[in-house]
Amino acid sequence: MSAEYKTIDGNEAAAWVAYRVNEVIAIYPITPASPMGELADAWAAAGKPNIWGTVPQVIEMQSEGGAAGAVHGALQSGALTTTFTASQGLLLMIPNMFKIAGELTPTVFHIAARTVATHALSIFGDHSDVMAARPTGFAMLASNSVQEAMDLALIAHAATLKARVPFVHFFDGFRTSHEIQKIRMLSEEDIRAMIDEDLVIAHRQRALSPDHPFIRGTAQNPDVFFQAREAVNPFYQACPDIVQETMDRFAQQVGRHYHLFDYVGHPEAERVIVLMGSGAETAEETVEYLTGQDERVGVLKVRLFRPFSGKHFLAALPPTVKTLAVLDRTKEPGSTGEPLYQEVSTVLYQAANEGNLPFKRLPKVIGGRYGLSSKEFTPAMVKGLFDEMGKQQPKNSFTVGIRDDVAHTSIEYDPDFSTESEDGFRGIFFGLGADGTVSANKNSIKIIGEHTDYYAQGYFVYDSKKAGSVTISHLRFGKSPIRSTYLIRRANFVACHQ
Repeated sequence: MSAEYKTIDGNEAAAWVAYRVNEVIAIYPITPASPMGELADAWAAAGKPNIWGTVPQVIEMQSEGGAAGAVHGALQSGALTTTFTASQGLLLMIPNMFKIAGELTPTVFHIAARTVATHALSIFGDHSDVMAARPTGFAMLASNSVQEAMDLALIAHAATLKARVPFVHFFDGFRTSHEIQKIRMLSEEDIRAMIDEDLVIAHRQRALSPDHPFIRGTAQNPDVFFQAREAVNPFYQACPDIVQETMDRFAQQVGRHYHLFDYVGHPEAERVIVLMGSGAETAEETVEYLTGQDERVGVLKVRLFRPFSGKHFLAALPPTVKTLAVLDRTKEPGSTGEPLYQEVSTVLYQAANEGNLPFKRLPKVIGGRYGLSSKEFTPAMVKGLFDEMGKQQPKNSFTVGIRDDVAHTSIEYDPDFSTESEDGFRGIFFGLGADGTVSANKNSIKIIGEHTDYYAQGYFVYDSKKAGSVTISHLRFGKSPIRSTYLIRRANFVACHQ
């Protein structure tokens, strides 16, 4: 079992695994996913081997579309292949993603989820890019923290080989991709134990080769296309159980437990928030605080978004739930609700229709949006949402974290509410882009994380203009685990650098 701790960011955590379990890595840089490709390229240049003792071939293409095409081709040759991207880069990969999934080809795309440009471009994080890839047929696995970015990266790579369903493994751009956290590293022994060599051989045997000719990627007419398209159904039906089996094997090997849906909160909760991504860490911190005050609240953290398993979702909820609030970190104008809200609503309706509802009555379900373009999501907002859920007629299709004076969708919350303990260090460092403040603070938090017993977290806020603009470094460390995926508001140390 692994026992080494390092202080790294989410991009490095995911790339650490991806590099070690692949032979070809096709890359093209795009913020905030670029460091994953840069690290893979640097490791390959330094001659670092993967778990089979070979150095992966890392190739930079001329666009994300080219990278996806290279991935598709390499996979068809039997090579274990991956890529990294975000936002419009992921959109450029969609045509190849349809083909890769349609041909039941195992791979994992690691996504630092970022805003897709609409009325304006934004380099910051939300789920609008990964949600645009829903129809491709890729499974979708969400990591909420830096530790999970490493762990679920390995789970995705192990599960895709058995399921033959390709995976998008995603985590929040900047909030997870660039957050520095002290995590427990996976050893090469852990990684080897999770990758089934027989499944790797099976992947190689499906390669297109003149030595064993096979036809794939044909053109089909109306007489057969529909039937052939439906033939993938058994693979997707089996996928959730395969992912859970892989999570269980991971727990046996490493000791960290994951489920398709992880519930945290009061065992008889009446109000439950459902969400995925880094906001789930903030929600969990808030729920632990509120349950300590005898509030019957909880949070359900979604890990496997696609294929969405209604069976596992219903089993994870407390039977006492009366109101569900489903949070999406994206906006789909004109829809009856955002993607996660629609999945939850459909599962509950189908269960009620089939008489399989595990509750005394159908829970009330409301949906809303939060955190677009890395907008802050704090315990105060979580508390405000729980308060809204307690009303006789809670607002549906709401927003939280903004003041919407146009469509009046926003819910109220007390911005002074806080769950942060007085224990531990919470420091804010102000600087100017390119003055060295951010780099110095990254070094400081890594030294603290790796040379003390403290848990450590660093997050760095800077404008998209970067050089010359104001930077703010948020550093936390202390004796307790840190789930605070939001900016420090009550610092016990403030520094201004020039």
